[in-house]
Amino acid sequence: MNAVDFILAGMLAAATPFLLAALGELVVERAGVLNLGVEGLMALGAAIAFIVTYHGGGHFLGFVAAGVAGALLSLLFAFIVLGFRANQVAAGLAIGILGQGLSALVGKTYESLTVKGLPKLAIPGLSEIPVVGGLFAQDIIVWLSLATTLGVWFLLSRTRTGLTIRAVGENPKAAHAIGYSVIGVRLAAIAFGGTMAGFAGAYAAIVYTPLWADGMIAGRGWIAIALVVFGTWLTGRVFLGACLFGAVSLMGLAAQATGIDLPSQILSSLPYLVTIIVLGIISADKRLLKLNGVASLGEPFER
Repeated sequence: MNAVDFILAGMLAAATPFLLAALGELVVERAGVLNLGVEGLMALGAAIAFIVTYHGGGHFLGFVAAGVAGALLSLLFAFIVLGFRANQVAAGLAIGILGQGLSALVGKTYESLTVKGLPKLAIPGLSEIPVVGGLFAQDIIVWLSLATTLGVWFLLSRTRTGLTIRAVGENPKAAHAIGYSVIGVRLAAIAFGGTMAGFAGAYAAIVYTPLWADGMIAGRGWIAIALVVFGTWLTGRVFLGACLFGAVSLMGLAAQATGIDLPSQILSSLPYLVTIIVLGIISADKRLLKLNGVASLGEPFER
């Protein structure tokens, strides 16, 4: 397998933690809330999923437990920012730190232990195509994440519920005036975002690299938040961005396999360098940000 085959075969799996967390954050931000605690939510979800799976609960229960843990911690964030109208940036950072601390605490005795991953489900015929065939041989969570991407796109752009979420994010006072529960919509969006972040952490810990190590999320939550801006709050662009970052995260391994003599620190920093460059390019286009941005993002709602 050459470098191109390797990157294409692993791109979707590498992109899945980014994609799941970013889809959740997309819905949260569309509702007008900025949650910077995604990294901590993913870390807690990863730890809980690994513990449940390691003790025989299976991958399904591992994902369920991770989703519940992410949702509960995100509801604490919701209580702070919706109930007390606290600064969303500060509250999100605090929740992120809490999540990482809890993950280190509960996962301490499981350091370097492993669990069994999930088998790949190949599409007959398509998976045998030269070069791109690896794209069609993925585990079931990857296929479900693709379906979730379509579901989030349909929800936000083709349903009354999606219109309500976007209305709450754009002008919460107007939405409240016509009878929508701004607090209720934002609460549901935050819980959904926390659940998706928990799922993303679970995938990283029990499927993608089925082992537990403190700090294994390694900034994926921050990249997921950046992906929402990268995708200018559009589902399709968020998906493409996740695929890009998934491919970039594999380039370091591909470069080492081909004999390129570069320090491992440089290769492992590639996704973060790309994040900075892409955000700089996107931020320079004020028209694009204004066209697709969320008008009330980060602003507390007062009746």
